Amino acid sequence: MAGRAATFLRPLAARTLRILKRAEHWLVGQLAFAVLWLLRLLPPDRALAFADRAARRIGPLTGRHRVALDNLRRAYPEKSEEEIRAIASDMWGNMARLAGEYLYLDRMFELKPGDGVDARIEISGEEIFLRLREEKKPHIFFTAHTGNFELLPVAASLYDLPVTALFRAPNNPYIAKYIFSTRAEAMGELIASRAGAAFGLARVLERDGNIGVLVDQKFRHGVPTTFFGLPCNTSPLVAKLARQYECDVYPARSIRLPGNRFRLEVYDRLVLPRTEKGTVDVNATCQLLNDVVEGWVREHPGQWMWFHKRWELDGKKKAKAAKPAPQS
Repeated sequence: MAGRAATFLRPLAARTLRILKRAEHWLVGQLAFAVLWLLRLLPPDRALAFADRAARRIGPLTGRHRVALDNLRRAYPEKSEEEIRAIASDMWGNMARLAGEYLYLDRMFELKPGDGVDARIEISGEEIFLRLREEKKPHIFFTAHTGNFELLPVAASLYDLPVTALFRAPNNPYIAKYIFSTRAEAMGELIASRAGAAFGLARVLERDGNIGVLVDQKFRHGVPTTFFGLPCNTSPLVAKLARQYECDVYPARSIRLPGNRFRLEVYDRLVLPRTEKGTVDVNATCQLLNDVVEGWVREHPGQWMWFHKRWELDGKKKAKAAKPAPQS
């Protein structure tokens, strides 16, 4: 009898938990939309300044703040606790401004090629956009969660260089739907980061298109690499696509400047490591991408997402982390 009751109750409990989780997501989503609606009533600069101040107070109360502090202490063992907390505070301010900027994509990121200092966005490497626009072959851009990392496809589209971006949706489906629709209006084609995403990006490259990928997140089944000298797993996606399609890989980063302005720096193509057979070395390329991103983060540590669990390793991979990866 007890066994029958347990068999009946387990699906009921699971269904109840799903309903409660959906209700929680809906409530959080409605709260977020209400805050965004209120911010929308303010001029962009005032709204973003308010969001910055609020996040610096609220962020340290969250569990993610502890993750950020732990990551910072590991990455910067030479820094004082005061310096660590100052970087974390800057990070929360940057994250709040990033969220608020979704409201003003139509006003914040107005830019025409050649506008220069009059625009909110400065482009360093404009000639690269112009050159790639004329090339009839695929290209890969990679970037990191620094500044406002949405700028790459926004700016590239203004030079008639469409970039299909890989999009990782938030866990909250209501917020994810809002962000996806907002991004799509300003950024063009998006591919959700889930099973099958690699095939979608491959199809873009097959038709001589351009893709943009963030490369600085934890990837559970990734290639063993290091970041800030610490072992981590890195997605081999960019390296494998570059190997398969023999396409050039270009770094691009966003830097937040005073006065709600930005500088998008686009660099010339990387010289990718090769194996003895002449193909792109996937493992060495993953490490190269990490090294580039690390340099960016060290320049502006308060503009990176330190609350990612970047250095979290699976149990089986912890033992292998210190060993050099084999040639790909």
